[in-house]
Amino acid sequence: MTSLAGMRLWAMIRKESLQVLRDPSSIAIAFIMPVVLLFLFGYGVSLDAKHIPVGIVIEQPDTTTQSLAGAFERSEFFRPQYFAVIQTAQQALKERKIDGIVWLRNNFSAQLLSGDEAPIGVIVNGVDSNQANITQSYIQGTWQAWLSHYAESRGQTLLMPVSLEQRVWFNAALSSRMFLVPGLIAIIMTLIGSLLTAMVVAREWERGTMEALMVTPLHRREILAGKLIPYFVLGMGGMLFSVALAVWQFDVPLLGSFWVLMLSSALFMLVALAIGLLISIVSKNQFVAGQLAIIVTFLPAFILSGFLFDINTMPGWIQFITHLVPARYFVAILQTLFLAGDVWPVVLANMGALLIMSLFFFALVWRNFRKRLE
Repeated sequence: MTSLAGMRLWAMIRKESLQVLRDPSSIAIAFIMPVVLLFLFGYGVSLDAKHIPVGIVIEQPDTTTQSLAGAFERSEFFRPQYFAVIQTAQQALKERKIDGIVWLRNNFSAQLLSGDEAPIGVIVNGVDSNQANITQSYIQGTWQAWLSHYAESRGQTLLMPVSLEQRVWFNAALSSRMFLVPGLIAIIMTLIGSLLTAMVVAREWERGTMEALMVTPLHRREILAGKLIPYFVLGMGGMLFSVALAVWQFDVPLLGSFWVLMLSSALFMLVALAIGLLISIVSKNQFVAGQLAIIVTFLPAFILSGFLFDINTMPGWIQFITHLVPARYFVAILQTLFLAGDVWPVVLANMGALLIMSLFFFALVWRNFRKRLE
C-alpha cells in the first residue's frame, strides 16, 4: 500500500511538474518577475536624500559667505543654486526647482565678525514632510560643521554643551538599497507562492480536469502534496535566484547563516503556498483567484510588512493588523540575516510565528478541500 501511495504521489508530482514546464507564466513568475522587481526597486527606488537642490541667497558676497556656500558645494547631500535676492529664490521654490533656501542677509558677515548672533534664514518646501525634515536636518548639520571649522581657523573654541559622536550599526553607509532589497525578497516570494498556487485548483475546475482527478484512487493528501511540492521547489528556486542577485548584483551583504535563511524561507514559502491554495479552493475562477491573491497577499505585504513603511509610525490598530501579515515576520528575518547576522531572539521569534501560520493555513486547506471516492 505504501509503495502504491508513493507511486500515485510521484505520478501526481510528475503531472504538475510537466504542467509547470509547459506553462510559460509559471516560469515568468518564478524567475523573470524577481529580476524585474529587484532591478526596479534596487536601481529605480531610493529613499536616500542626496543631491538635494537648494538655493543659496547671498545678499552681500564676501570671503565668509563664500566659505559657507562652499560647505554646501562640497557636501554630497546638496546641489546648490545661487540667487542674488530672496524673491527670486522663493519663486524657484514655488516652481519646485529647489527644495530649500539658505538665506545669508547683507549683515551676516558683520554680525559674525563682531561676535553677535548671525542667524541664517532657512526656508524648506514642506509639501513632502519627510523630505522637508531631512533637508532641514542636513542644512543644520552643514551649518554646524562649517561653524566649527570657522572657529578653528580663527584660533577659537566653539562652545557647544553637547558633543555628538555618531556611530551607525548594520548599514554604515545609510544606503536605502541595503534596506529595500532584502525586504523585496519577501514581496517576491509572496507573489510567487500565492500566484503560483492561487490558480492551480481554479484552473483544474475551469479545464474540467478536476473531475478526472476526483475519480482516480488519489487521496486528497496526495493531490495536495502533488500540487504543492513542484511549486514549492519552483518558489525556492526563485528565492535562491533573488538572493544571488541581491548579494552579487546589488552588493547586499549576507551576514547571517545561509541555512537559517533557507529554513526561514521554506517556512514562509509554505505559508504563501497554503494561502494561495486556499484562495484557489474557495474560488473556481482563475481571474478571481489571481485578483484575490494580489489583494489578500501582495498589498498587505507591500504596505504592512515593514518593507517600505515603518510599522512603529503607524496607528496602534494598524500595528495590530500587521501581526496578521506573514510577510511582516519574514521581512524582519531577512533584514536581520542580511544586515545584522544571526540575531537569534529576532530570528527564532519570527520563525515561530511563521510556523504557527503555516499550520493554521494548511489546516484550513485540509478542511476546505473535499474529495469523495465512491
